[in-house]
Amino acid sequence: MADAMSDVIVVVNAGSSSLKFSVFAENGNDLALTRRGQVEGLQTAPRFVAKNASGETIATHAWGEGTQLGHESALEHIVSFLREKAQGLSLKGIGHRVVHGGLKYAQPVRMDSAVLKDLEQFIPLAPLHQPHNLTPIRLMLERRPEVPQVACFDTAFHRAQPELAQMFALPKALHDEGVRRYGFHGLSYEYIASVLPTLDPRAAQGRTVVLHLGNGASMCALSAGRSVASTMGFTAVDGLPMGTRCGAIDPGVILYLIDQHGMDARAIEKLIYQQSGLLGVSGVSSDMRELLASDEPGARLAVALYVYRIGRELGSLAAALGGLDALVFTGGIGENSAVIRERVCREAAWLGVDLDEAANQAGGPLISTVSSKTAAWVVPTNEELMIARHTRRVLG
Repeated sequence: MADAMSDVIVVVNAGSSSLKFSVFAENGNDLALTRRGQVEGLQTAPRFVAKNASGETIATHAWGEGTQLGHESALEHIVSFLREKAQGLSLKGIGHRVVHGGLKYAQPVRMDSAVLKDLEQFIPLAPLHQPHNLTPIRLMLERRPEVPQVACFDTAFHRAQPELAQMFALPKALHDEGVRRYGFHGLSYEYIASVLPTLDPRAAQGRTVVLHLGNGASMCALSAGRSVASTMGFTAVDGLPMGTRCGAIDPGVILYLIDQHGMDARAIEKLIYQQSGLLGVSGVSSDMRELLASDEPGARLAVALYVYRIGRELGSLAAALGGLDALVFTGGIGENSAVIRERVCREAAWLGVDLDEAANQAGGPLISTVSSKTAAWVVPTNEELMIARHTRRVLG
């Protein structure tokens, strides 16, 4: 693979049940997406799909129901596919999305065994993501150590937040140990900040709240393009209710579950990460599309709570900014659900948001009226491109 490919960067995003990849070709100062794909359903019914830059399917493979493929075999299949399709290109390096960089890693870093050992220490801070993010890095270090790899962190963009915004009111020793608010989805927010100057110079230089709404969801306050506050904290379970994560919760609830229900740490972890959020409240689904299409009272309640919590957090972030010039919706729900955008914007009317209903139905990009005091935008995120840019910069 290294001999066949030096002017492309492969971006890898490893999750618990999928391994996604994107291939970017260097074209002068630009990076152009040439193909992307994933192996999904790793533990149930693995399926490989690859598409070209136009979104046309160029390869598929299915392993059959009940197959447990694992990240190692999935990575081997992706590498084999990329070798086959190399066509004279050569690999410059691999960029990886890694959720947690802790206090030490505020910038993307070239990977080696020592850095990998450091990053493994943050697994307790992101148990749903960090172990899977690190698996393909470890495999490549073992099997193809000559291939340069770069880790790009979801926490890094928030490291420049004011110290007060990062603090919990706990003893200072715990803060110094690293028990603090980190914030996540940083690669998404960094990308949005990079395109805002072209879209809306006023928002880019002013006070903007970005709503990254997907199965994982968070919000970030940007002042002149820099993160000053966010809804996620020590872990990626904090803040907004998500697909299966509870979001912000009174710590006393955890103590109650331990004392009155006899739950241990692993049982509580499963509850707050996998059984709560939209799924837990609705009893129907973790998928916003299914909830919006459902007549079940639980589904309507889950959607109402989701919108309410966004409204609450928006007020908090606007306070941190001292006002608001723009809202930006991104992520799977933010980019695709006109209904959620409408309900959030209606709740934000007090902040000067005046929704253009036709523009919202059309998907934007600008979904506020000409007379709206506060602009509202829909901007598709591109974390993969951000990772590719960082990888190229680190590798030179």
